[in-house]
Order: sequence, then C-alpha cells, then structure tokens
Amino acid sequence: MEIHKENPELVRGLFSDIAGRYQVVNHLLSGGLDFYWRAIAVRLIRPWHPTAVLDVATGSGDLAMAIGKANPKARIVGADFCRPMLEVARKNGLPELVEADGMNLPFADANFDVVTAAFGLRNMASWEKALSEMARVLKPGGHLLILDFSLPTLPVIRPLYRFYLHHILPHIAGILTNRKDAYEYLGVSIEQFPSGIKMTSLIESCGFKGAKAYPLTLGTVSIYTAERS
Repeated sequence: MEIHKENPELVRGLFSDIAGRYQVVNHLLSGGLDFYWRAIAVRLIRPWHPTAVLDVATGSGDLAMAIGKANPKARIVGADFCRPMLEVARKNGLPELVEADGMNLPFADANFDVVTAAFGLRNMASWEKALSEMARVLKPGGHLLILDFSLPTLPVIRPLYRFYLHHILPHIAGILTNRKDAYEYLGVSIEQFPSGIKMTSLIESCGFKGAKAYPLTLGTVSIYTAERS
C-alpha cells in the first residue's frame, strides 16, 4: 500500500482550534452514538484483562477514561500531539498524559499490554509507521484496538452517507465550531482511510496477527482488533 501522507501541522491546527468544543460537537453530530461505539470497544478490551493501556491520539480522553472506568486497576496513559486537546483530557480527569506524536512514541519497547486509538490513526501522516510504533510499544501477545470511521458497503447507504459527509455535516459543524474546514477535512480523510479487509491486511503487515474488523452503525464506523506478533 502506498504510504499515506497528511500535513501534521494542518491537523494539529485544526484540532487545536476546536479542542474546547470537540466533545460536545462529537456527541451532537453522532447523535450520541459515540458513547455506544466506545462501549463496544471497552467490551472487546475487557477479556484481555489489561494492566497497562496506551491510548494513542487520545484527544479529549473519552476512550481512555471509558477503559479506565471498566478496568480500575489498570494504568491508563493518554498520548496526543495536540496540547490543547491534552488540556481538555486533563480537565476531564485523565491523570497520566503525554504530549507525543503517534509515529514517534516516547516509550520503551514492550511497555504496554493494550494499545488503542480512537478516530486518530486516520489523521496520521503514515498509517504504517504509526501502527509499527504501536506494535513496538506492545508486549508480545499484547492487543491492539482501532476505532475509526469507515464507509458503508451497502450500495443504497453509501451514496447517501457520502452526500451527508461532504454536503451536510461540514455546514452543521461549521456553525457549531466556526471551523467548517475541519469537517471538510474529516470527509476527505474518511474517503482515503482503508476499511474492512484492506485495514486488517494493513494492520497485519505492521507487526500484528489475527486482525478482525467489526463494522458498526451500518458500517459508518469500524473497530479493528489484533494481537502483537
């Protein structure tokens, strides 16, 4: 697969500008479904009995906090390269936070037994490099969970979703955040991001095995899990 390239400064700037409204806007635009998606992720993680979890691109810390609530004895670390988002996560009560690029994680090899990323891998300049870094900091046999947007596969749903994604969502989000361009970028990034078997193949090419895909909400969101080789 050709290495995807995104402009890190553009992404950092967009998320810095909307950091204070990020959570509320996400809840509104998803109709509250983001709570359901995280609940499914937490349910998949629970049988792994995590003791040390790294949430990459943690943003406002929603997934990290949900994992911590379900696994109170686990150490939960949130990492993000956008300082304003980390400040939101800190205010939300996530105690251990690190300012770090997902493609250059400041952790020793084999340091965590679970690594997660919710709606963050898609924004990284190289998906391959980011996934390889996640594999590096995972213990052998440790688990990966990726939660991100995807395109529906149903022929009837896909064009309707694309119309919403490119022509309706940016206008609504623009009113709520004054950054319509951030949500125009969202649609473009979702179109480019691999899903289904393309994503599981990508994950397995970066140091993982047994990758599985779990499409949710008509395939507009997917969860991917895998084990460190």
